[in-house]
Amino acid sequence: MDITRQRSFLHDEAQFARALARAAAGAIIFALPLLMTMEMWELGFYMDRFRLALFILVTLPVLFGLSYFAGFEETFCWQDDLIDALSAFAVGFLMSAVLLTVFAIVRLDQPLPEIIGKIALQSVPASIGAMLARKQLGQQDDSDKERRIRSSYPGELFLMGAGALFVGFNVAPTEEMILISYKMSPWHAVALAVLSLGLLHIFVYTVGFAGQESAGDDGFVSVFLRFSVAGYGIALLISLYLLWTFERIAGLSMMELVTATVVLGFPSALGAATARLIV
Repeated sequence: MDITRQRSFLHDEAQFARALARAAAGAIIFALPLLMTMEMWELGFYMDRFRLALFILVTLPVLFGLSYFAGFEETFCWQDDLIDALSAFAVGFLMSAVLLTVFAIVRLDQPLPEIIGKIALQSVPASIGAMLARKQLGQQDDSDKERRIRSSYPGELFLMGAGALFVGFNVAPTEEMILISYKMSPWHAVALAVLSLGLLHIFVYTVGFAGQESAGDDGFVSVFLRFSVAGYGIALLISLYLLWTFERIAGLSMMELVTATVVLGFPSALGAATARLIV
């Protein structure tokens, strides 16, 4: 290996190491609220292992997509995105294991399935935080702008889904989601759904947040249906899936299930609306 190639190799290795360090910081910062939440510790202990495994499997393609739009380092092909997705999950798993051990939530005298369950569940938000570290903690560069230009309509919907998952996950495990739904009447649920949809549209196209979308030459009806309604539908589907994953819907009637989904759909819709801020 000549000197030029050796220097290039060392430079790339140093960049990747710096990206991993930034990813570790992102994992800690964005997963910390859930790492210190009692419901998450309990869920890691008793939740159905099939649902947990499925949730992790669902997270991996989300990380892959996020790597393309806002990975913790610049990527040039799908293999790079795959490596970064797996790296982000590994960083999230490691940071979760370290912090849960320091917090004495995970101890060596506990059964192995309990230890793995607690760490694996926490690794999901930690890995998303790791993947978004460059966007949130680093500097935006030209490659980020090019990725935004290349994003298609399906890409925009994916980003809305990722934003909904990122925000909705932070409150989905809590008992308050079900408690609020019990207190609400059907009219409260309708009002909250209308408010969620309205705020999603306003946040995306009106108030001027960073990364706000442009409606272009499309009319209001087209934009409202293709983006706002579609985005809210995605947020509701993700909310329903999160409630099912965390076993919050057992024993609910159809009306209670709809109300609980609308309640969780509110923060999820805001996450979808501000996806460009997050992602």
